[in-house]
Amino acid sequence: MSDDLLYVNRFLKFKGTVRFLFIKIGEFMIILGIDPGYAIVGYGVLRSERGRYEPLEYGAVVTKAEEDFSRRLEIIYDRIYEISTRWQPQALSIEKLYFQNNQKTAIGVAEARGVILLAVKKAGIPIFEYTPLQVKQAVTGYGQAKKPQVMEMTRRLLCLRETPKPDDTADALALAICHGQASGSLLRQRLLQKSP
Repeated sequence: MSDDLLYVNRFLKFKGTVRFLFIKIGEFMIILGIDPGYAIVGYGVLRSERGRYEPLEYGAVVTKAEEDFSRRLEIIYDRIYEISTRWQPQALSIEKLYFQNNQKTAIGVAEARGVILLAVKKAGIPIFEYTPLQVKQAVTGYGQAKKPQVMEMTRRLLCLRETPKPDDTADALALAICHGQASGSLLRQRLLQKSP
């Protein structure tokens, strides 16, 4: 392995082969963050370089309640696939699935999340999952931070005048930042291991 390349993340099985994710020291990374849902899917595309973040595109995919559920999933798939192929990010950052009190909502979100993961996988993008605790820790430095604190810190890290709306969009951007922070930590770890 050349000195200007570092192993950043675990090996990835992709299209029947095993590959490693490498990035050059000082190179930027494009990260897609997604907050899954079936009514609103928040997304954010960031450029991450040396701990700085530049928003490239963010928004929400909104589906109508009166639409057939399978049509709503199709809309989500098409839009996420289009964003993924257009930006070709090096990583998708998405929240780990956890069960909620409302089973009907949880099942719907799980189905939408499955469609999102399929769209991103079809675009050839590695997928990374994070818990809400990890996102809070990465964005604010405090794992028990409240949602308004996470949203405000996301706004500040991205140098935005206002917090992106809807909240799902801000959540997606926070997820992208979380992956940027995690990747940076791994790089720093490797650099320290290589130092004499």
